[in-house]
Amino acid sequence: MELQDLLDALDSGETITGASPLHAVMHATSQEALRITGELNGGYHEPARVRELLAELIGRPVAETVTVFPPFAADFGKNIRIGERVFINSGCRFQDQGGITIGDDCLIGHNVVIATLNHDLAASRRADMHPASVVLGRNVWVGANVTILPGVTVGDDAVLGAASVVTKDVPAGAIVVGSPARVVRSVPE
Repeated sequence: MELQDLLDALDSGETITGASPLHAVMHATSQEALRITGELNGGYHEPARVRELLAELIGRPVAETVTVFPPFAADFGKNIRIGERVFINSGCRFQDQGGITIGDDCLIGHNVVIATLNHDLAASRRADMHPASVVLGRNVWVGANVTILPGVTVGDDAVLGAASVVTKDVPAGAIVVGSPARVVRSVPE
């Protein structure tokens, strides 16, 4: 099994069985992500070097308009897509096996967690993983300490209030707060 086989399985929502060949590829890829994020977070780097390390982590180019303030952690790395003019503040943790897409002009606050995997609830299959992507539309503002759970899509221009736990899709232009997050109003014009 190769990384592309794993990415195809993850992107199709296929369950990754514990101790399977795909699980082994996931583990190996995670070790690479730990190495790269260790370098990223091990000291000061100029913004261009941060983008180089991020590109190495995600396996695709990163626009010069992207800014990341370390520390930053991704436990897989290879299933992240980042648009133009994105800002990711310090302390963010991405569990990206299921896929994370960040649209253009997004702002991601301190200590945001984006999760894209669930373990099986059955105790006998707890090592099995169920991927589900997270998609942030264009111009989304994610407040500090927000947690976004697997399978969530956030519409363009939405705001996720600080410390919210986002468990379901967020409509475009909505402001959500709380745990679980709920719509409280719309973004003003």
